[in-house]
Amino acid sequence: MNDGHGEKMLIKKTKSLCPTCGRVLEADVIEEEGKVWLVRTCPEHGVYRALYWSDVDMYRRFDAYERIGEGISNPQTTASPAGCPNDCGACENHRSTTLLANIDLTNRCNLNCDFCFANARACGYVYEPTFDQVVGMLSMLREEKPVPTPAVQFSGGEPTMRDDLPAIIRKAKELGMYQVQVATNGIRIAQEPDYLLQLKEAGLSTVYLHFDGVSRETNSKLASDRRAIENCEKIHLGVVLVPTVIKGRNDHEVGAIIKYAAEHIKTIRGVNFQPVAFTGAASEDDVRKERITIPELAERIEEQTNGVIKKDYFYPVPCVVPISNLVEAYTGKPQVTFTTHQHCGAATYVFVTDDGMVPINRMVDVDTFFESIEKMATKFAKGGSLNKYMTLVEGVKDLYTSTRKAEQDNTTEFMKLIGKALIMQNFEALRDFHWNALFIGTMHFMDSYNYDLDRVQRCCIHYATPDGRVIPFCTYNSGPVYREKVWKAFAQPGKDE
Repeated sequence: MNDGHGEKMLIKKTKSLCPTCGRVLEADVIEEEGKVWLVRTCPEHGVYRALYWSDVDMYRRFDAYERIGEGISNPQTTASPAGCPNDCGACENHRSTTLLANIDLTNRCNLNCDFCFANARACGYVYEPTFDQVVGMLSMLREEKPVPTPAVQFSGGEPTMRDDLPAIIRKAKELGMYQVQVATNGIRIAQEPDYLLQLKEAGLSTVYLHFDGVSRETNSKLASDRRAIENCEKIHLGVVLVPTVIKGRNDHEVGAIIKYAAEHIKTIRGVNFQPVAFTGAASEDDVRKERITIPELAERIEEQTNGVIKKDYFYPVPCVVPISNLVEAYTGKPQVTFTTHQHCGAATYVFVTDDGMVPINRMVDVDTFFESIEKMATKFAKGGSLNKYMTLVEGVKDLYTSTRKAEQDNTTEFMKLIGKALIMQNFEALRDFHWNALFIGTMHFMDSYNYDLDRVQRCCIHYATPDGRVIPFCTYNSGPVYREKVWKAFAQPGKDE
């Protein structure tokens, strides 16, 4: 044993993959010199050691928010005798429901990014499910229990290369999808504002825009991105910027990206940083040079925002589980629950004011806030003769103990919103919170080097496929890479790129 910064210390046992042959291996997650490493040994290819998290203290802080869900009660897939991740699909061993579903609409693309995990041009064939196949996937997602999938993101390739995208979006809304997103490089919506308007009128909620930097050196399509954002602003359509962060390439601009987003807060609702995943023909040397972990990203954000957005302001995704528990206990209806693995991602909010960015952590003691929510949820769950309304009123009063008096004006606005949502049961009000604030998040998707099967079994971002499966993101795009198998199985005969 040690103090956390010397000798090796075992944190947990898990399973991983051999990056060379893909064999499932027993693996150790260890602490050494203040960092967290994933270590496993392949009998054929030897020892592999990969950086998991660069800061053990942040890793352990996030551990405190672990929440293990119940999973999908009517899974489309039966657990494979060969074990995870073989014959993959969200089966009875999977512990999270689908919070966000991805559907690949095509593998055609009008770009050829070297880091793309869906390198469409290299396939040599066209994958493009029919409209009816897409409807079938959407229907399957909406039939999930205990909670139908609430959100879908149409991806690819480049989904805007399909002229029937408006009809697909309209169908998704008809089937009950609360949130409909399109993951796009923005080229077509920059060039064709009328097409963009069609997407919005069909029911598009958010443009998920690939945006790697604020300079020509980091973002070769910067001019196009700006036009796309301007076109979205004209029709009041929200945008989330999605930078792929690569160490040594664009990690010096993460603060500038956030600043750009804040300057366009009327349109840009968030920045979702995605540290690069090495899913192609990357060498171990490439991984060492270009890997950036969630703690490293948070450190760069703190440095490049001059300490406004601190590393400690980031929280793991499952920190919001108490809110879902409260709503479920109060309404008696199953709710979407963010039980993803605590080390998959991190997020925070900042309010953009005339005086600049105000992090939510300067308005609210976040830990105390969630503790108060959890306390209310527990009271409801116990039932009895407690008056629900009075419990909520007392609970909201308790929430005020989490406020920061130094930011009273902003805090009051925030607490009024929360109180309205809870006491009036107007949970739609929480949408106002999102639209009046800038979301800053990161999801670090896995590759064969840092593959952790514990994370796979807790994944909440899934792909729907034409063969009726729901596949976790990190087995669809890395490890076994089911994307290639699905695309080949449903490739359009006689067509190629």
